[in-house]
Amino acid sequence: MKCKAIVIGGSAGSLNAIIEILKEIDNDIKIPIIILVHLSDDYDNELPKLLDKYVKGIIKEAEDKEEIKENIIYIAPSMYHLQIEDNLKFSLLYSEKVNFSRPSIDVLFETAAESYNGELLGILLTGANSDGAKGLKRIEELGGYVIVQEAITAYSAIMPEAAIKILKKPKILNLKKIGEYLNGLMK
Repeated sequence: MKCKAIVIGGSAGSLNAIIEILKEIDNDIKIPIIILVHLSDDYDNELPKLLDKYVKGIIKEAEDKEEIKENIIYIAPSMYHLQIEDNLKFSLLYSEKVNFSRPSIDVLFETAAESYNGELLGILLTGANSDGAKGLKRIEELGGYVIVQEAITAYSAIMPEAAIKILKKPKILNLKKIGEYLNGLMK
């Protein structure tokens, strides 16, 4: 599997899910990981600090026009859609909500799918709406790899179930197995 980037999205209950995944990664982060979590504005700019103790390497909030680099875990800022441009730089966009969300997982996943063209891993976690399902489908359509959190292990199964319904061949894993899978990619 050739993978140049990993995108992870989630909503209700996903902060704990991401912590569980990051705890499993014991190798250096070699592939950029871009995480988008629906959180209240109270967590604005705090997520990198909250996750820092679970990560080997650099974790930071994505910035507009920033070039995406290896060895970094990026966190989507609140209030803006996070997009990936064809030149593999971030773009922040303040526009209408998508799936009642800004930032939207679909926006990130769809633009990442187009920019990385098949060399992308998309992971969709727990959540209480369908945001991310269409974006994960786009990753799959362009030859990328998709993982969905096992619905029975999700805090809210709506998001994983929405993705499973529209994907052709999703890999369905619990959080520990997702972490182990990512750990294997970093070797």
